[in-house]
Amino acid sequence: MYHERADSVEVKTTSAINDLLSVMARLRSPKGCPWDREQDHYTLRWHAVEEVYELLDAIEARDDHEMAEELGDLLLQVVFHCQLGRERGAFDFDKVARHITDKLIRRHPHVFGDLRVKDVDQVWANWEKIKRAEKHGTRHARPSSLDGIPRHLPALLRAEKLLKKARRAKLLNHAAPGRKLTKVRLSRHLFELAAYAQSRGWSAEDLLRAEILKEEQRLRKRETLLAQNKKSPISDKM
Repeated sequence: MYHERADSVEVKTTSAINDLLSVMARLRSPKGCPWDREQDHYTLRWHAVEEVYELLDAIEARDDHEMAEELGDLLLQVVFHCQLGRERGAFDFDKVARHITDKLIRRHPHVFGDLRVKDVDQVWANWEKIKRAEKHGTRHARPSSLDGIPRHLPALLRAEKLLKKARRAKLLNHAAPGRKLTKVRLSRHLFELAAYAQSRGWSAEDLLRAEILKEEQRLRKRETLLAQNKKSPISDKM
């Protein structure tokens, strides 16, 4: 059974990660596994997605054994991509690990520096500000507050992410859209909409993705106008 705890940091000296890196290198070697040798970053891309979903199942089942196994499978995807990167001379596991360590320290000045924050909202605001500064002037720059949403997120998750970013940027009001529904009624309503789309031969996923694209374009236009006119956000009725 899974139990959440907040333990103090325990630094261990272990060969486990080195063993995993060595096994992966062996699998990719000329005398390694034919399947592993055939893979590249592109062919592996959906394997990581599948492993994440299997990890979600283990977390929701609150099963420690399955969590450990699925985390290992997910770590394998990281190590596999790092091995491919090392073979190309692009990056390796050490570079990936150092990058995320440095980023965590840099984006938590309230933990590793002297910055004081009063709540989680301020933490998020600082995080976004630091992130924009890091990417400014690069090809990964995010000039819009709506940038940075993964294209392949499932449609409902993408919609939620877009709305959250839009509200933080004050591009939407904070009023609940449309009629008021209970959680039970809303969940049933969502299922009924999916069932209706299926009965008509439509993809609810594709329909929502198309609507999200239109809404994102509208929000980006509003963001541009607000930046140009320096006006207060207009009330939104969506």
